[in-house]
Amino acid sequence: MSFHKNPVTFVSHVALKVSDLEKSKRFYTEVLGLNIKEQTSNSVSFTTNGQDVLLTITQPKTVNKKQEQRTGLYHFALLLPKRADLSQVVRHFIHLGARFGGGDHLVSEAIYLNDPDGNGIEIYVDREASVWQWSNGEVTMTTDPVDFDDLLKESVNPVWNGLPKETVMGHIHLQVNDLAKNKEFYVDGLGFDVVSRYGREALFLSDSNYHHHIALNTWSGTQIKHAEKTETGIESYSIVFPSEEKRQETVASLRELGIPVMEKENEVTVFDPSDIKLKLMIG
Repeated sequence: MSFHKNPVTFVSHVALKVSDLEKSKRFYTEVLGLNIKEQTSNSVSFTTNGQDVLLTITQPKTVNKKQEQRTGLYHFALLLPKRADLSQVVRHFIHLGARFGGGDHLVSEAIYLNDPDGNGIEIYVDREASVWQWSNGEVTMTTDPVDFDDLLKESVNPVWNGLPKETVMGHIHLQVNDLAKNKEFYVDGLGFDVVSRYGREALFLSDSNYHHHIALNTWSGTQIKHAEKTETGIESYSIVFPSEEKRQETVASLRELGIPVMEKENEVTVFDPSDIKLKLMIG
């Protein structure tokens, strides 16, 4: 988990718009295994350790189902501390009859599912960074089948108690319509490094040689429109910087690119090329 704490810059929190708050709340607690931190008449925030909020869902007064051919969230990814934890989640999903897929990415093992509004979710565990393969500054990743037979050999607790308290927001993957503009924003502006590429259609970005904190893809094409504000999907997400000095350096870089940055008291926000709100936080 050293890639998700000071002095690394990382993603910490995702906020989603949903169409049915109660239905989504049941999914995120009963299926995914998150705990409720706070709740209002139109929003719920979730935690695993009782302190840090990983996810917030809000049901706006006016909300429509997001169209598939839109920029926005591809998936958010929850990182578990141990392989046995992933085995525990798989057993839980099998018990519930939940539909999920999987992928072995060499650097990690992951499973995938959607929430009731179709928001993509990844739950994964990293392999040790010492076995990741690097060449010319890029990490080798692929998508192979998960060896579920081997994964399920991991010793687990016979009782499901939800996701472990050490779970963190591992990364976020966004669907975009212009890879060059997003690269300028996230690399030249926010300061992330390109650590992997899938042809001309996807970039994987990170700080401190993680396999990725942010991914971007144009797999739905370069003509897709931005999601409407009234559509379900991502509302915002938070990036944590190790210091105020680092955050201000980033603000200056963004403004040099002509990107508006809003500062109000201790809140710093900016919109990426897909019109997604980012909150720039201090860890």
